[in-house]
Amino acid sequence: MSAAETSTLPRRALYQDVAERLRQQIFARDLEPGSWIDEMKLSADFGISRTPLREALKVLAVEGLVTMKLRRGAYVTEMSRDDVAQVYRLLALLEADAAAQVAAEASDEEIAELRALHMRLEKQTRQRDAFFTANENFHMRLLALGRNRWRVQVVADLRKVMKLNRHHSLFKRGRLAESLDEHRALMAALEARDVQAASRLMHAHFQSGLEAAA
Repeated sequence: MSAAETSTLPRRALYQDVAERLRQQIFARDLEPGSWIDEMKLSADFGISRTPLREALKVLAVEGLVTMKLRRGAYVTEMSRDDVAQVYRLLALLEADAAAQVAAEASDEEIAELRALHMRLEKQTRQRDAFFTANENFHMRLLALGRNRWRVQVVADLRKVMKLNRHHSLFKRGRLAESLDEHRALMAALEARDVQAASRLMHAHFQSGLEAAA
């Protein structure tokens, strides 16, 4: 891309940059679930007025990462056990549907791409953060190959909310190895073009995750 082409690309609005900074602070637990968001302090820390900060908070509220309380301000959303269960069930339905579609319709090259992403996952069993990243990359690429942008958008938002969960399933001892075994079986079903098995295994993968997160 030339410099001229680069200069014509739309720049993100300030509130979008602020939203991303806040998003990363929430994911890193610099802003803990359930904590009140001090707008004055953040405005000073970021060197901005409260207007773009409030616009950013509205974005995060739509994503479910922030909860706005009348006359009390904004709080980082705290996930209840019921919240976690509901999100897992939705992810199971949406991603099982995507897995079935990919098994039926993806090209050999696309299945090979998923195999490569799976192999990266195999190499990250000793590094939990790297495993998280490789795991999410696999799931999001599978969704993209399902070619349903609405499903991708919904799942992306649900996965953001899941990062608020204090009891993430992969934190449980032994769950990482179990998750990898489930990925191996899913990958085999995708390569075999077994639509029913791909759907069933993806659904079971999330059910196991929910049980581990309980």
